[in-house]
Amino acid sequence: MCVPHTYYLGMTTTSERTLRTTLEIKSWDEKPYREFDDGRKFTRAEVQLGSNDGIESAAFEALMFYRPDGTCSDVSLMQITATFEGKTGSFVLRGSGEYDGTTAAGEYQIVAGDGDLAGISGTLTSASTQQDYPNMPITLTYQL
Repeated sequence: MCVPHTYYLGMTTTSERTLRTTLEIKSWDEKPYREFDDGRKFTRAEVQLGSNDGIESAAFEALMFYRPDGTCSDVSLMQITATFEGKTGSFVLRGSGEYDGTTAAGEYQIVAGDGDLAGISGTLTSASTQQDYPNMPITLTYQL
């Protein structure tokens, strides 16, 4: 579901849109690359996501640090290919997240776009629990 907002900045109009949707987790390939005796570990995950609501494909890679209690912090790069408002292209987001043992939450910032989405800016947030699996709920707020 896309919700439009209009802002007037001087003589220009900036239209902000908010897309709330879910993307299916198609694959999650996570491998440790450093492990410690106390249960801490570093892992790298490659994740493929499905399509929905104008998003044609999405994928991200994350470097994750797990604490002995199973909670986790991560940094990620995500690429989304989409068609919004008749404009097609892809964009890259940089983000970080936390898993507190119940909820995996992340915040991402759009850092680059290409094609018709070359000027896109905005943020993406996600918060999901085991009950959401295999879906990843997202909220994408963007400007074209």
